[in-house]
Amino acid sequence: MSTLNKWIVRLSFYLFMLYIYITVSSHNGIYSFLLLNTFLGYIPIEIAMHIDVQKKTPILVILIVLWLLFYPNAPYVITDLFHLAMLDPYNSSTGLMEFNLHLWLKFTNLVTSALGCSLMGFWSLEHVADTILIKFKLWSKTNKILLVSALIVFSSVGIYIGRFLRLHTAYLFIAPKEVVAELIQMWNPRMLVFIGFMTIIQLIFCFSFDITRSSLANNQELLEQNNKQKKQ
Repeated sequence: MSTLNKWIVRLSFYLFMLYIYITVSSHNGIYSFLLLNTFLGYIPIEIAMHIDVQKKTPILVILIVLWLLFYPNAPYVITDLFHLAMLDPYNSSTGLMEFNLHLWLKFTNLVTSALGCSLMGFWSLEHVADTILIKFKLWSKTNKILLVSALIVFSSVGIYIGRFLRLHTAYLFIAPKEVVAELIQMWNPRMLVFIGFMTIIQLIFCFSFDITRSSLANNQELLEQNNKQKKQ
């Protein structure tokens, strides 16, 4: 990612979080949690911007570990969409959806946070996977698929931990013994099914990204060929 694009992403998140603070959190609105969740979802994106193959191995490993600990916060924000249930947009007498701009504003806030964190989070996922494989001379299409899939399963576990155990990444540093004890006891069949659901959702995102990127690359190649033919 270019330096310009990095600052565009940063400023976009900063402005959105400032907007949420001024319009929602400062008034103790029902969606005040968006500020914290968006901030936590942004952290792995910022960390990923500092990860590149040119960094010395010890520093790179530290950054990757930090990214790994915070990354589940990015796709986690998708689960905030369940809070859309609190909007109740339907008219009780007609059963039709009302045209209420306040409701649509809340809808926009939730979806913006969920898509912003999850989509940019998937960029960070692919960027970190590529960096690891290139740095340690392991890059191949098969290895990338395996690594990305493993990271997605890991993040799905993290989503479960955050949503149902209510444990944030910071708790690993504040009360590590208690966190480890809960992590050991949390495994059960229902939890594994939930992890499967979250893994499917994230794989669909990644597959869509890959298809989109390939299509755009093909279109760019066709455009360049067309330009060359015109010049001839």
